[in-house]
Amino acid sequence: MLIQNVLRRKVAFVLLAAALLLTAPACKRQRFRTQQTEEEPARLASTIRMGDPLAAHQLMSGFYDIEAHAWRWTQRQFAVRLRPPSRAARNGASLEVHLTVPKPSIDKLQSLTLSASIAGTALAPETYTKVGNYTYKRDVPANLLGGNSVRVDFQLDKAMPPGGGDLRELGIVVLSAGLLAK
Repeated sequence: MLIQNVLRRKVAFVLLAAALLLTAPACKRQRFRTQQTEEEPARLASTIRMGDPLAAHQLMSGFYDIEAHAWRWTQRQFAVRLRPPSRAARNGASLEVHLTVPKPSIDKLQSLTLSASIAGTALAPETYTKVGNYTYKRDVPANLLGGNSVRVDFQLDKAMPPGGGDLRELGIVVLSAGLLAK
């Protein structure tokens, strides 16, 4: 009888240990995030979405943190680095920036003018006088797109100064910026 109780306890222990080993991986599920390693050079995209944290290395200056997993506020001056699309050095490309002019900007400033330049060459500005979603779209000549990357500098004629508990200078909201093949 004593041997039978010892055997039952050992069997129960083995079954309990097996059950714990089988369920342990389910309790410790890991989520793997794709990250660029230090050994890999940063890859440039032709179009970047502001909600993508992996695109941050292409934001050169003037952008704040991601908001709502989709967009970023800008400062009065901001810049991105983009990869020209295939054959852009021959055919040129189109610069497209999807943006929002928020109500607080129009309420405070009445209008905003956005201009861009590539390699010192100015692209035509655009003025916004109403709240809304817009696309700033300009043709980019082929002679500006010969390298592996292009820095695009943007400037607003004015921005909201820090205030009301927000210490940031606020310009516009950008959702994406890109160079598209013609």
